[in-house]
Amino acid sequence: MPQSTPALRHCAPALLALSIALAVAAPVRADDNANGAPSAPAADAAPAKPQDAKDLSAVQVNAATTVNDVAPTQGSMLAIEPQSIVGSLYLQENIAPTGDYTDAAAISPSVYTVTPNGSGLMESAVVSIRGFQDGQYNVTFDGIPWMDSNDFTHHSTSYFTNQQTGSVAVDRGPGTASTLGNATFGGTITVDSISPRKDFGISPYFSLGSWATTVEGANINTGSFTGSGTRAVVNVQNSESDGYLTYAGQRRQSVFAKLVQPVGENTTLTFAAMWNKLNQYVPFGATKAQLAQFGNNYGLNNDPTSQAYYRYNQDKINTNLGYIGLHSELDGWKIDNKVYTYGYNHFGFNGEDPNGETPNGTFYGPDNVPGQHMRNTNRSWGDIFRLARDLGPGEVRTGIWYDHQDDIRWLYEFDDTTNQLNPVVNPGASNLQLASADRRMNDTLVTIQPYLEYQWNIADNAYFIGGVKYNDFKRDINAPVNQKTGTPLNYSKKWTATLPSASFHYAFSQNWTAYAQWAKGYLAPNLNLFYVPNPAVSDSVVAPEKTTNIQLGTTWTNDRLTLSGDVYKINFNNFVQKHNVAGISEFYNGGGVHYKGIELEGTYMLGAGFSIYANGSLNRAIQTTDNAWNANTPHKTAALGLIYSNGPAYVSLVDKFVGKTYYTANAEDDTPIGGYAITNFTASYRFDPHIADVKDLKIGVQLNNIFDNTHINALAGTTGADSTPLYFTIPARNFNFTITADLF
Repeated sequence: MPQSTPALRHCAPALLALSIALAVAAPVRADDNANGAPSAPAADAAPAKPQDAKDLSAVQVNAATTVNDVAPTQGSMLAIEPQSIVGSLYLQENIAPTGDYTDAAAISPSVYTVTPNGSGLMESAVVSIRGFQDGQYNVTFDGIPWMDSNDFTHHSTSYFTNQQTGSVAVDRGPGTASTLGNATFGGTITVDSISPRKDFGISPYFSLGSWATTVEGANINTGSFTGSGTRAVVNVQNSESDGYLTYAGQRRQSVFAKLVQPVGENTTLTFAAMWNKLNQYVPFGATKAQLAQFGNNYGLNNDPTSQAYYRYNQDKINTNLGYIGLHSELDGWKIDNKVYTYGYNHFGFNGEDPNGETPNGTFYGPDNVPGQHMRNTNRSWGDIFRLARDLGPGEVRTGIWYDHQDDIRWLYEFDDTTNQLNPVVNPGASNLQLASADRRMNDTLVTIQPYLEYQWNIADNAYFIGGVKYNDFKRDINAPVNQKTGTPLNYSKKWTATLPSASFHYAFSQNWTAYAQWAKGYLAPNLNLFYVPNPAVSDSVVAPEKTTNIQLGTTWTNDRLTLSGDVYKINFNNFVQKHNVAGISEFYNGGGVHYKGIELEGTYMLGAGFSIYANGSLNRAIQTTDNAWNANTPHKTAALGLIYSNGPAYVSLVDKFVGKTYYTANAEDDTPIGGYAITNFTASYRFDPHIADVKDLKIGVQLNNIFDNTHINALAGTTGADSTPLYFTIPARNFNFTITADLF
């Protein structure tokens, strides 16, 4: 069986020296005034805006005094739709040092995720919310909708790390009119970055784990260093690992910085930026025959004559993101503006068919190894402007989101043996590039979303939010070689939609609230609608995908118990599907999907530091044309955890269960993925080492998948030659050992 490749051993010298000298690691901290969850409003308090429920910067929790401190997830007392707030303590203690926002979201009800190579060591293969797949819901960073330009999916390992994340919330609904993004109907995963602390401190961290995994880095907080209160935080990090899958090593380096500058008494400027560099070897998955022959962790091999040779299957990705935010309150007006840019630059290399069904042979020799080289790069520029003012018995809110993305996508056939273009696509072309090109595309997309909504404060304990959002979305493509067809295409198309919403929030008491929501959701069209000879043909039969969401829910909380639940029904219209005509994919309106279900979550403090946590969901997603079960929609999910948090000690045992799902809509020959559970154990202890300039140390250990369940849990795709299914399995039992510290 192939062995793991040697780890990518080139640690950043400064970070390595720091970790060796200190042999410690540090917790992520945020604004000292933030808390892990919103407190329950008094019955006679003025109604709060629903977005206030998401203003949740993580803080270091040293002792759990209320259930809000310890709950892995909880509903919001301010919510107007189902929302799971991932607790700051859970983020700090339970997410692997290599993890990302998908690992945090995984504990939530109705969420099904797959990380084939270990937490954060490969992009998540599946992140499903109620059956909505990645690309059908939003992910925002500090309020900025962020996505891959062609299909709105998200590269989970390419931006913020867990140590740069302050809070995560999973909204399971389209929100109000002020909820912005190109994929609103499936919900929003809200990721907010860490915020600078008021006090100076340096917090280095170091972690060792399974598969030769190491993480080293540091948080540096300046504290307030001007009379106006200017403060900043910088996080630097280096990680590397061989990964669970064979020859699937990864090296990642990341830097994040945020500066907060007060201007006068009522205005704050925020400057934030991140840079991320990723180098990884990426398998496509494995056939059942390969899993049986080589083991459940088979990925790539070390044979230069094979298309699965790890050096032929590599991603080199550089990303960056930056924004300038303005918040001001002036003469009764509340103004928020955020101008931003982010970029994604991906060079990818893969064997033609790493799973062995396509024989070797290229233009240059019958035994040469065929492969592909690709590049995807996009740059987004945008601005989010929000304006609010008290008006009559409530508040009027308006704003606009503008986003412009430019994208370059190309893919060439390559001879990996001789390292040159392989002219087998169109041998009679005028030059070598065209003769080898599977695609050469330039496309742009422009989104404009203005909105208007009003929050009517009906009574001290009730409010109603009604509003409307207009979505204007335009794609342009200029492709000398279009994907799928291989022919030129120059085409432009614009879509629009008007999306109303209405939500009602009621507080029965300071401990008990409820809500009802009706809203229209919208998914902007995927670029793959243009992968046909004449997109105008599809235009006449393919309408934008829309939903009508109806949801009811309630949350109850006090110092010892938090409990929330909801029921939902979603009608999904204009479900875009495709069929092949003479080998060419054409897209058509496949009808719709009906989603419905029930979701519950709660935490109860038993006493003496012990708490018990549970959540669960029953989910149903049926296609209306043939009553087929929608793909990647588990019938049910559940979680159960026992937590001990008392002073410096933290221990948890948490199990997440995912029910049966299907690889594709369940035709007669489809194979279901059986239900499976993964159980994780975490323990840590914080103490005073009585060392000068070291305030405290924390030693922690995580033991993941303690029962070593390595069953198949996702379809990875199919082979190019014979369409043989490829699979991913659950990573085997693994551990992380982390030492953390606060200095000065």
